Amino acid sequence: MMLVTALAALSGAIAVAAGAFGAHGATGEAAEWLRTGGHYQLIHAVAALVAVRMAANVPAWLFVAGAAIFAGTLYAMALGAPRWLGAVTPIGGAALIVGWLWLAWHALKG
Repeated sequence: MMLVTALAALSGAIAVAAGAFGAHGATGEAAEWLRTGGHYQLIHAVAALVAVRMAANVPAWLFVAGAAIFAGTLYAMALGAPRWLGAVTPIGGAALIVGWLWLAWHALKG
């Protein structure tokens, strides 16, 4: 689980950078996409670390992968990628939701 821990830490750093760029370097819709992506990515970087601590491997991976897909597509569009990429964003969101549900199940079965 050291890899997912490292990825969660890297995800947190990327989230802070994206949020800062959204707040200070971008305008309009791009700024909003960067802030939203940064917000969700940072929350799920922490959630992945909590899941690792709970030995909940699948939710940890779902949080890291889901945040990468969700935030990554928003970041890409903010930087000029085609808007159709937004159709991929909900896949990341679905992974995040499944991660939370799986984590709840893991805690209850504990």
